[in-house]
Parts: sequence; structure tokens; C-alpha cells
Amino acid sequence: MSTPDISFPPAPENRIFSGVQPTGNLHLGNYLGAIRNWARLQDDYEGIYCLVDMHAITVFQDPEELRANIREATAGLLAAGIDPKTSIIFNQSQVPGHAELAWVFNCVARMGWLNRMTQFKDKAGKNRERASVGLFVYPNLMAADILAYRATHVPVGEDQKQHLELARDIAQKFNNDYGVDYFPQPEPVIQKEAARIMSLRDGSAKMSKSDPSDASRINLTDDADAIAKKIRKARTDPEALPGEVDGLAERAEARNLVGIFAALSDSTMEDVCKDFGGSSFADFKKALTELAVDKLSPMTAEMVRLADEPAYVDGILRDGGERARDLAAPNLKDIYNIVGFLQP
Repeated sequence: MSTPDISFPPAPENRIFSGVQPTGNLHLGNYLGAIRNWARLQDDYEGIYCLVDMHAITVFQDPEELRANIREATAGLLAAGIDPKTSIIFNQSQVPGHAELAWVFNCVARMGWLNRMTQFKDKAGKNRERASVGLFVYPNLMAADILAYRATHVPVGEDQKQHLELARDIAQKFNNDYGVDYFPQPEPVIQKEAARIMSLRDGSAKMSKSDPSDASRINLTDDADAIAKKIRKARTDPEALPGEVDGLAERAEARNLVGIFAALSDSTMEDVCKDFGGSSFADFKKALTELAVDKLSPMTAEMVRLADEPAYVDGILRDGGERARDLAAPNLKDIYNIVGFLQP
């Protein structure tokens, strides 16, 4: 294999990429499981954070709702403390390089790899033949999101580990196929404090914006009354809280509420059990409500304020898109040269 007679700049050393789907109703699980950690990573990494609107349309989105959801999700990132001057915040469709590189990766990835992706199986369900092609090749676009910037680190939860492994496989195969050492192997960043927040109505199901029951989640736009009502009605069991975490082993709903309290208070579930062991859930829910309102109300207020300033939010996205394009464009040029495309 002959390689292009060009030299490539070294990959960055500490560049992080992550994204969130702008499909409405950012909730407590999004915040505690991901967005809060992104804000905390800003001091240690060069952060690129993306509203992945191209991923969103793998299932149909109403255009006006999608635009509104992009702005709301952006407001959520800003309200959570992500600094648009320190980090890059943009929506995916503003950078054509994501789609362009995804096509290259469609030609690098193997069908067998994609057939093993469990998220496609979960989302397509029994209607596999009616699912969009975009939903099937979604992981290739995710790989392009990361590798368009030659990102070195990706914050991941359990449900995204398989997709990151695919991105690493694609990077390695591309390098091997073309005899280059261009793409880094992006490493997972698994935050110790990242929380897996479950539904308030079913402790065995992840809190989800797609759940038809709004009572199953605390939205970041919920006011104090809504938060209090949802926590008060959250499913529990008749037993008191245990004094040790082991006592939560077969109590999914109880474990979830204890986990939420621990995450919001930056403590551990062990500490929460020590403090509230023997308490009734009525008393514990009152304490949890006070904590949740105290922690979330400032963020909710900021999101409400930003909702009244769409021009400001759009400006943040435009600036972020320009900065992201500036980072991706030279990489795409290198990649096209490697592949053998004639360049203008």
C-alpha cells in the first residue's frame, strides 16, 4: 500500500468529545450521568460538546420541534456550567465534516460489526426492516463525530461503551488499511461520580426522555412544585431505608432514590444510608425534594432565562460551529489525501 507523500500533524493529547441528542426534555439522568461531568472535565481537557441533531433524525423529528429542542439542550449545557469560551458547543449539522467522514467510515466498517450493535436491536425492535438506514449506521456517524477531531477521550456510560469500541475498531482498521498512524485510539473517560439514574416509576428502567410518562423523570425545566410532586409520587416500597447499601440489593426503586440523593449531594450511597438508615420514605423524600430543588432550581432558572434569548443561544452555536469546522477541516483534508481523493 502506497501512502500519500505528506506529513501529518500529531494528534492532540487531551481532546475530549461528547454529544447529547436534542430530542427534548433534558432530565436529571442526562445531567447527573453526563452533562455535569462534562462541565467538571473542562479544566483538564480541551472540550468539544455537540448537540447531535443528525443522530436525532434517524427517527422522524418535527422540524420546528427539533430547532426548539436544539436551543433547549444548548441552554441546558450552558446552565450546567459548560463555558462556551473554554469549550466548544455546537450542533452537529453545522459541521459537514461529520457526514463526510461518516461516509468514509461506512466504507471501512464491516456489516458484521454493525449487526452486533445492541442499541440498534433495542431501538429497532421487531420492526427491523422498517428502521431507517441511518439508525443502522448510526455508530459509524458516532465514530466520525469523535474522529473528525482526532479526539483522544470520550466520556461514556454503559450504554455507549460498545459504540466507542466500534470507533476504536474503525480507527485501527483505517490506519491499517492505508498504512498510516493517523487516528488515535480514543480512550473512555468513566467518571467515578457518574450516576445511572433510573425511572421514578420503574427502578429497573433507565430514566428516559422517551418514556411516555412525564412522572417517570425530573426534567431540567421542572419547577420546584413539579419536582416535589414527582418525588412524592416516586415508586418505593413499604420498608424503611436500610443502614447499609447491601440492604438495597433487591430494592430497585429505593436504591434509585438513594443514588439520586448521593449524586446530588456529591456523597456516596453508603453515606446516605448511614444518615437516613431507619427513616421512612416519607421523611427521606422530603429531604430529597429539598436537596433536588436547591441544586436544580438555579439551573432551571437559567434555562428559562436563555429560552427568552434565542438569538444569544444561536450565536453560541454559530461560534461553536465555526470553531469546530476550523478544527475538522484540516483533518478531513488529510483523510481525503490518505484515501486517494483528488483535492481542489
